[in-house]
Amino acid sequence: MIIGLTGKNGTGKTEVANYLKSKGFELISLSDILREEARKRNMDEKRDNLIKIGNEIRKKFGSGILAVKAIEKIKKGRNYCIDSIRNPGEIMEFKKNKNFFLIGIKSDTELRYRRILKRGRIGEDISFEKFKELEEMENSEDEKKQQLDKCLELADTIIENDGTIEELYQKVDKILSKF
Repeated sequence: MIIGLTGKNGTGKTEVANYLKSKGFELISLSDILREEARKRNMDEKRDNLIKIGNEIRKKFGSGILAVKAIEKIKKGRNYCIDSIRNPGEIMEFKKNKNFFLIGIKSDTELRYRRILKRGRIGEDISFEKFKELEEMENSEDEKKQQLDKCLELADTIIENDGTIEELYQKVDKILSKF
């Protein structure tokens, strides 16, 4: 089984991915593929650089390229969680596998902003205005760029993550129980 995760920054995708890892899933993050590329280019791994690199790679190689790179890492007979799916082309590549299930995660904007400040990743110590500006970059109409709202529309199910971590895990367990 392959479970994909999509959602805006700070919704809890990484929390869900780590929870699935504790359940035996192997993790592949599309953002990690971009971080690797940033390191190759001697660029900071801050969010706006990752967005630019991702958009550039999609423009050059197609909107599903990050999924293609992730699929190359997948071994048969194992369960995987794919974190940070941000383009419908990536979803289409993953959906070629009949065992793919996409979870969309949503949260309140201000809550997501507080979460990203708390986690302290490189380049995320930004103003609320900058946070919203970056979100606009992640919702392009250009199919070669990030299209988070369109990805959420393609989700097989949506988790509203505005509660506690325990409530989030319960929602994930409920989804897993269906398989």
